Amino acid sequence: MTYQILVRGRLGRTMRTAFPDLRVSAQGDDTLLTGDLADQAALHGVLARIEALGLELLEVRRLAAGSPGGVTPAHPGARNAGPS
Repeated sequence: MTYQILVRGRLGRTMRTAFPDLRVSAQGDDTLLTGDLADQAALHGVLARIEALGLELLEVRRLAAGSPGGVTPAHPGARNAGPS
């Protein structure tokens, strides 16, 4: 699956090396990490690395090829899933 992970602030060159398998791009004043992760364990590994580096996680999105806009719809029970 392809994921987008948004962290607060812009990552410098050294911090970017912690995520060699992900594309790194600026998203305003924050940083967007995008890439394919083999499974949930790989995702948890990236999230653990973010925490270990003291980065603030803002958002995680799983992208799906068949969904409108490429983003997997939120689970119906998820908070902020949309208007009720």
